[in-house]
Amino acid sequence: MIFSVEFIYIVMGIIGLCCSLYTFADKANPRRLLSGLFYFIYSITLLLGSVIPPFYIGLMVILMVLIVGMGGLRKGKYGESSDQQRETQRKRLGSWLFLPALLIPLLTVAGAKGFEGVKIGSLFIFDPKNTTLVALGVACLIAIITAMMLTKNTPQTAIKESRRLLEAIGWAVVLPQLLATLGTIFTKAGVGTVVSDLVTQFIPENSLFMIVFVFCIGMALFTMIMGNAFAAFPVMAAGIAVPFLITKFDANPNHIAAISMFAGYCGTLMTPMAANFNIVPAALLDLKDKNHVIRVQIPTALLVLAFNIVLMYLLVKWEV
Repeated sequence: MIFSVEFIYIVMGIIGLCCSLYTFADKANPRRLLSGLFYFIYSITLLLGSVIPPFYIGLMVILMVLIVGMGGLRKGKYGESSDQQRETQRKRLGSWLFLPALLIPLLTVAGAKGFEGVKIGSLFIFDPKNTTLVALGVACLIAIITAMMLTKNTPQTAIKESRRLLEAIGWAVVLPQLLATLGTIFTKAGVGTVVSDLVTQFIPENSLFMIVFVFCIGMALFTMIMGNAFAAFPVMAAGIAVPFLITKFDANPNHIAAISMFAGYCGTLMTPMAANFNIVPAALLDLKDKNHVIRVQIPTALLVLAFNIVLMYLLVKWEV
């Protein structure tokens, strides 16, 4: 294949590696060596994660945790443009400023749908197993190039801005990978079986609504605990979706998967564990209350969760 998931990880690793070098060299950062080491290790896990044995990746992650625990992660100076320079650029570019951001979702959808299964000779253009993810990565690269052309800046500026955002996110940058791993651990530990046993004991197996209700609420709660709906899904799918909704009620697996993930995302809106969605924006906006974003999102999350419960129930009932 021409563009694979591995290609996207390598590009991310290279960008992260360049950012770490800038951090190492930033004398304005009081912890530049430890901070640089944190981002350097993270970049190596992206760049060489497919060839480094899992045991050593685990040791690298432990070292990253120790760096954070010792207070070794700090921000530096980024040589940002002045307010006057930004205003001048804004006036010059006008609405074209939004083009790079708009290109990402548009090109992702176009790539995922238009290049799915498409080959040049014997090679797939996009990885057929991860078409959407690869399309997103390629779309981001095109957006970066477009932004450089619009602003007439160099790749060096793109790396410096990437570093600024990376350090603004800080330790939370590794949270998605850690939480996805947590979901696998929960599944291997048999948490799904425990959930299934609890459902059997306390909920009538013939009550479709109650099973749907517990499943969607469980998806939201487990997502709040783990911070990631992808981590919650294997547990709840093994415990409720497969044995009850799909096997017993013959529900459409595609419908169940899509709606259950949406229910999980409702939990994402209500938890500080989803730091990259809820805590990081508060930090970037310099909000005094770090949980302000969560508080604003809770009413919407509860309404959408209720809608998902009703929608899943009606779809399964109609299919039955």
